[in-house]
Formats: sequence, C-alpha cells, structure tokens
Amino acid sequence: MPAHRPHATAARLATRSQELALAVPQVVGHRVARMMLAGPVLSSRDHKEFSGMVAEKQVAFFQSWLAMWAHAFQAQQRLMGALMQTGLPGAGVTPAAQWWQATTAWQRASLGVLDKGLAPLHRKATANARRLGRTRLR
Repeated sequence: MPAHRPHATAARLATRSQELALAVPQVVGHRVARMMLAGPVLSSRDHKEFSGMVAEKQVAFFQSWLAMWAHAFQAQQRLMGALMQTGLPGAGVTPAAQWWQATTAWQRASLGVLDKGLAPLHRKATANARRLGRTRLR
C-alpha cells in the first residue's frame, strides 16, 4: 500500500463539508429570491440561470459518481494486492499488525471515496456561491 496521510484526507473532507454547508444555503437563498423577483416572464439572464441549475446538478452528479467509482476501483485493487501478500511466510508481520494495517487501509479507502465524491459538488457549489454573491438581484 502506498503511504498516504489519512489525517490530511479527513481534514480536507471536513473542510469541504463545512464550506459546502455554508455555500449551499447561500446559493439556494439567492436563487429562490431570484425566482420570486423574476415573475412570469423570464429575462434572458434569468432563463440562463434557471436552466443552468438543472444541467449543473446532472454534470456534478456524474462527475462525483465517476470519481467515487474510479477511486473505489483503485482502492479495491490495492487492497486485494495487500491482502494477497498477508500471511506469507517470512513476512515478519504478526496477525494483529496485519489486522491493523487492513483496517487502516479500509479507512483510508473509504475516506478517499468520500473525498473524491464530494470534490465536484464542493467545487460547483462554492463557485456558484462566489458568482451569485457578486450579482445583484433586480
């Protein structure tokens, strides 16, 4: 197994989660206010924003799903390779140490899958919060 820093992944995941928890209500609040002010006839700016809301969610979901799948596949390959090496004579590793290494590897893999899956959603939501925070409602 390659040397990873699971604490760095957990910290990045926690930071992204917090930033996402702040960005999402800002984006939703701005867009709901914009819908209320738009009225029955949408301007080209409103039409572009409202239709983009649907498309961006589909793209972010696909990117998230693909990133999680790819990371899980790679982690599965690494874990299987490590599993095949355990218990070999002369490995010099006790069963307790092997159990600890396997548990740590599963934890790292799980955190990695979550981190990879959250990244596209975080990227889009925080970008929307920055962009919409600069615009004025009319």
